[in-house]
Amino acid sequence: MKIREGFVIRELADHYVVVSVSTEKTNFQGMIQLNETGAFLWNEFSKETDKDSVVNHLLETYEITQDRAEKDVESFIQKLSEAGLFCEND
Repeated sequence: MKIREGFVIRELADHYVVVSVSTEKTNFQGMIQLNETGAFLWNEFSKETDKDSVVNHLLETYEITQDRAEKDVESFIQKLSEAGLFCEND
């Protein structure tokens, strides 16, 4: 699973913004603002990976519980999928 091609993340001041650079039609409207953790997850999913690997890397990087990491990753996947930014290559 990974983020669909045609989207980029940019750091602006203390925020991260995702914008489309593609002409492909998606449900994405405008831009998405991310916090530091969101940017971390974006970078993890910008390459082919799986949920468990991202959860493990999140646990290695941040001092959070397993349950919190799993919920954060699942929520991120759901939001990207709903916006048409996430694809599964299974």
